[in-house]
Amino acid sequence: MSENRIEIEGIKKKFGEHTVLHDVSLTIAGGTVLALMGANGAGKSTLVKILSGVYKADAGVIKINGQPCRIHSPNEAIREGILTVHQIINDGVVQGLTVAENLLLDKLCLAGSETFINSKKLQSEAQAIAAYVGLDLPMDMQVAELSQADKQLVAIARALTKKPKLLILDEPTSSLSDSETVKLFEAIKRMKHEGVAIIYISHRMSDIRTLADRIATLREGCIVGNFEQPLDYSKAVDSMLGHTVADIKHTYCEGQETILELKNYQLRGNSEPFNICFKRGEIVALTGLLSSGCGTVIESLFGIDTVYAGSIFLEGNIWKPNSPKDSIDKGVFMLQEERGNNAVIPDFSIEHNVTLPFLRNFSNKLGFLNRKKERNNVRDILKQTKVKYEDQQDLLLNLSGGNQQKVMMARWMIHESKVFLLNEPFQGVDIGSRREIGKLLRDTAHLRTTIAVCTDIEEALEIADRIIVFNNNNLIGVHYINNINMSLIIEQIASDIHH
Repeated sequence: MSENRIEIEGIKKKFGEHTVLHDVSLTIAGGTVLALMGANGAGKSTLVKILSGVYKADAGVIKINGQPCRIHSPNEAIREGILTVHQIINDGVVQGLTVAENLLLDKLCLAGSETFINSKKLQSEAQAIAAYVGLDLPMDMQVAELSQADKQLVAIARALTKKPKLLILDEPTSSLSDSETVKLFEAIKRMKHEGVAIIYISHRMSDIRTLADRIATLREGCIVGNFEQPLDYSKAVDSMLGHTVADIKHTYCEGQETILELKNYQLRGNSEPFNICFKRGEIVALTGLLSSGCGTVIESLFGIDTVYAGSIFLEGNIWKPNSPKDSIDKGVFMLQEERGNNAVIPDFSIEHNVTLPFLRNFSNKLGFLNRKKERNNVRDILKQTKVKYEDQQDLLLNLSGGNQQKVMMARWMIHESKVFLLNEPFQGVDIGSRREIGKLLRDTAHLRTTIAVCTDIEEALEIADRIIVFNNNNLIGVHYINNINMSLIIEQIASDIHH
């Protein structure tokens, strides 16, 4: 086993007058996992982009095995053995190619590669790569047809084909099921054994507890903490945020009048129908494993999925959403998961990302936008949602992931709604931002009924009045926050239900 040693010394980066990284120095030994923790906007993404050749550092040096590296482009980073699997999944896959072609893309693009491709040989080589991360997919399947979780595993498997010296994983489990996460962790352990140095970025403390050999915390562009074994996870979180994190407790809200009711709702032909109502003022969390049915429930209410049978009643009137526009017109809004693919427009300004679904509310009868009204309303909602930004005319892509998520919250809170649907609202945000979003939801819950899909049960507990458990497209448990039986919830989530 050959080990690598990565040294990052005095990295600095400014954008205009704003300094993003101040003298960042880290050492990562081969065969170890360094968990890099930082709140949204701390500088993690900028550091990753410097290491992967997207940005050029203003000062500092990167050494591999004692030798300084010149990294001014992603290709140079790859040649030096630095591989990155980015948080935005589509950055790591080519949608129009097959699984096999994606896994062997770099080989196929090499100068001197074969003009004619032997399909059987290609798929055989790709299958061996896929097996390394436990990826069990048809090699001739188009990547565009894959789930987000499978796309993530393809991106990770592709990175591993290059035998990296340093592998950077940015929120790699954000779209993975528990079983897929286990496969990824097994692959990471194999890479450790082979001497690969790994930087692991995640807001999931369960990941960090499982994998990390060391923790470094980044705050406001500075390394403010280095933690060695035995790791003190609570102190690491406090160091990341700059203050102690208190336990979240909230008072149970029974809700007021019924806003939304599902009758004889049957998600799939082999599942059981159920009845449930949602009241103004309450927050209901739907939880379960990936593909348990939680996402189907809220996507069917937003007109982007269908169910096998059943009726929807909105404020007592039967209603069938045929499209997102139908839902928005009725006051049913939805914050999508995977904002990079389904929600944000990176090349639009922050302001235009917020107002996009509601432009007619800022227009006169002739269709001309009232820019002053738009600007003032956006400024107010960005303040309410605590988005950190320089100018609301700045491009959204300049914001950290957590602040982008807050902008999406601002989008759907700038206008009154009857039903607010949220699919994994805390995906890719740090614990501090998570608490801010959770408090915002609870402080404004009286305005509507709120339904959130949270596959992480801890996230559900932080915001919910009721927790509804789905398993294999069946509703199998309803729990109230003032009388929680965690053992029963976990049993219902994990039980093997077939019909």
